[in-house]
Amino acid sequence: MEPAETVLRLTGITKRFGKLVANDGIGLTLARGEVLALLGENGAGKSTLMSILFGHYVADEGSIEVLGQPLPPGQPRAALAAGIGMVHQHFTLADNLTVLDNVLLGSEPLWQPFSRRSAAREKLLAVSARFGLPVQPDARVGSLSVGERQRVEILKALYRGARILILDEPTAVLTPQESEALFHTLSQMVAEGLSIIFISHKLAEVLRVSHRVAVLRQGKLVAEAPAQGTTQSQLAQWMVGHAIEASERRPAKSVGAPVCTLADVSTAATGRDRLQGVSLTLNAGEIVAIAGVSGNGQVALADVLCGVRAATAGQVTLLGAPLQARPAWVVHQGVARIPEDRHAVGVVGDLPVWENAVSERLRSHWFAHPWFKAFWVKRGAARQHAQRVAETFDVRGGGPDTPARSLSGGNMQKLILGRALLPPYDAHHSAPAPRLIVAHQPTWGLDIGAVTFVQQQLINARDGGAAVLLISDDLDEVLALGDRVAVMHEGHLTPTQPAEAWSREAIGLAMAGAVKGREEAP
Repeated sequence: MEPAETVLRLTGITKRFGKLVANDGIGLTLARGEVLALLGENGAGKSTLMSILFGHYVADEGSIEVLGQPLPPGQPRAALAAGIGMVHQHFTLADNLTVLDNVLLGSEPLWQPFSRRSAAREKLLAVSARFGLPVQPDARVGSLSVGERQRVEILKALYRGARILILDEPTAVLTPQESEALFHTLSQMVAEGLSIIFISHKLAEVLRVSHRVAVLRQGKLVAEAPAQGTTQSQLAQWMVGHAIEASERRPAKSVGAPVCTLADVSTAATGRDRLQGVSLTLNAGEIVAIAGVSGNGQVALADVLCGVRAATAGQVTLLGAPLQARPAWVVHQGVARIPEDRHAVGVVGDLPVWENAVSERLRSHWFAHPWFKAFWVKRGAARQHAQRVAETFDVRGGGPDTPARSLSGGNMQKLILGRALLPPYDAHHSAPAPRLIVAHQPTWGLDIGAVTFVQQQLINARDGGAAVLLISDDLDEVLALGDRVAVMHEGHLTPTQPAEAWSREAIGLAMAGAVKGREEAP
């Protein structure tokens, strides 16, 4: 059997940003009908390499060939014309337009006097049938499920003639059933001769869908291997440079009294994100994990518990008292939060690490902290606390005066985690540990090393007596950490059950809305 034709060749790709070498002499090939998985820690160089391939960056050294022809550097249009398409982790669709309108956006010349919609519709339906991606061209994107929106993103690339498709974390927001449908679609695309670069942190699915695996670490290509015969532990070790101890699944040591209860709670609608009659009990020494596709009420639930949003109906009780919709009051009561969006909400990027490390407690009974004196921030004490956070939670990438935006995603998340979990203290004062931790997507987009670290800190906090609410799109994480598990769909929450009582299939059905219910708060 003759080897498949090489459709993409990267040779000696090097890219520097000042003293940082983001890509260091990387060479890769991709064959026709092949799925190549590209792995690496946060900051390993994957995004830079893909940006060079797309023409968003120009490599300092090296070259790229597509089907044997040189790809002009720094020209995104040339990459598109050569048949390179990409489906980003965050979809780039206009919700108020139809599927057909979204596919046509940018595909017709501006000087064309009219849109050839009839021909475009026929072409879209033909591509849809060829690759097994059924769509309704006139459906508004805003009415589609997450899985259907991803289908539209893939069709956008295929409609433009993509022969090389890059998928960035394609299953991050899909139900198990939607993931299975995607894997089936990938097999059909490969059978049609398409080549795929598959970027994911989920090692099990990497080994399932890919033919070959390439691993980057600190800007260098450190390993290439056939997927068959390679193990998850080998991949993890190649990614981080040492063996990874997975977070050990163990039940809660002892479940204590309720810390927070929600009884038939509803909120005003903000887009699709709202609560509708949600009841839930969060106990000390226990992790309650909430699964669900993003946008089904998880943001509203986290906002209510953190005092950011008020309930319009029902009652929320924290430590026996009505929860006030005042974030400073909530923080003072011992609620720690790990927000979903670490960049927009978790940190102020232009402020240094030390200011971010103390920021959430500044309005929480400031006189009780060792960082203040006579209405002034004691910078020395605040910087010492930031240093403690960095050392305890392994925050790398600079000292206390480093701007937070310069940290990698994993280190930024560790900073947020340390701010939430490490109380301030000095020789005369020590604040108590958090009583309730609201962790919303705490490991989203992190590499396996950072994921393991963050998960272990949540387990440690639970074992220390905190009530932990874990909101996650990652079913592996939900089932590995949750003592009890519930599922959100369109603002409704299923009854919680022990993690062992759930199967992945049952959770997937609940995520799709097949199961609804309320849990009565005691």
